[in-house]
Amino acid sequence: MMDPSSSSSAAVPAAAPAVGDGGGGGGGGPAAAVSSAVATASRRFQHLLDRSTPHVGRRWLAFAGVAAAYALRVWFAGGYYIVTYALGIYILNLLIAFLSPQVDPEVAEVLGEGGAALPTRASDEFRPFVRRLPEFKFWYSIVKAFCIAFVLTFFITMKRQILHMIKYRYVPFSFGKQRYNGKRASADDLTLPKD
Repeated sequence: MMDPSSSSSAAVPAAAPAVGDGGGGGGGGPAAAVSSAVATASRRFQHLLDRSTPHVGRRWLAFAGVAAAYALRVWFAGGYYIVTYALGIYILNLLIAFLSPQVDPEVAEVLGEGGAALPTRASDEFRPFVRRLPEFKFWYSIVKAFCIAFVLTFFITMKRQILHMIKYRYVPFSFGKQRYNGKRASADDLTLPKD
């Protein structure tokens, strides 16, 4: 049996929206329009990704262009070392996953699966090398990482913040800060000079 208080509160959200919600005559208002536009853009982007899947050389050529644009941005701006360092670590992580097998042979041997072993007899089935990170996902992740890093170079300006901190001695370390003795001025020091 349901609680009567919960059934009355559940009926309130299911009510039809009021006439003066600003929805423009139907369809759910601006939130529904934005949701529809996002869904349409997502479908179009996924369609472009699906069409680019068989074009391996062209995809990697496009990646080279994105990487060159990022390198030029960092070179001419003369900074963004933190962003580039984080990007390098992420690329290294992707590369390790791309070069690693999906099933580790040592672990499979310990578990007794033997699924990753090479065929030793003519009757054994050949199993090709299966990567932990497939080529398309590797390409997509690395392009996405370079694009995000490129956008971050317009917002993350650590060089200016560090120079500003040094200029005004607002450093997070205690060795460069000015120290005060803590003495307060006495009433005798506040008297006016005599002419």
